Amino acid sequence: RVTLLELIMAKVSEKNPVTSEEMNVFMRHADFLAGCFQEKCEAVLKLTYAEDEEALVTIRLLDVLCEMTSNNGQLEHLQALPGLLETAIDTLRLTHLAGKQAVNIFTATHSVTGQEEISHPAVGLKSHLIRLIGNLCYKNKENQDKV
Repeated sequence: RVTLLELIMAKVSEKNPVTSEEMNVFMRHADFLAGCFQEKCEAVLKLTYAEDEEALVTIRLLDVLCEMTSNNGQLEHLQALPGLLETAIDTLRLTHLAGKQAVNIFTATHSVTGQEEISHPAVGLKSHLIRLIGNLCYKNKENQDKV
C-alpha cells in the first residue's frame, strides 16, 4: 500500500499538464484517499509505542493529500469534502497531546552535534498536517472560519 501511495504521489507531483479525463480520475482518487485518511488517521498515534504498518500507510496518505491540495485543480474539490478539515485538525490536536505525554516522535529535534539524521517516519507529521490544513483553508472563507 505504501508503494502504491508513493506511485500516486509521483504521478500527482508531475508538473506536466493533465487532461480533463485524468483530472476526473484524480478527483475520484482524491475522494477515496481522503476517506481512507479520515478512517485511519488515529493509527498514527500508535507510533508513540511501536512502528505500525497502518500508521505508515496513513502518513503516506497524508503526504499524497498534501500534494493533491497543492494542485489548484484538485484543491477546490478537496476543500469541499465533508470532514477532511476537521479530521486534520483533530489529528493535529491528538498528536500534539501524544507528544506531550510520551517521547515526542512527531517533531524533529536537533542534537547538539547536529550530525544525527532523524529517520523516524512520524517526524514531520505535524508539519504535514499543518500544510494540509493551510491548503484546505487557502482562499476558502468557510474553512478559514472553521479553523
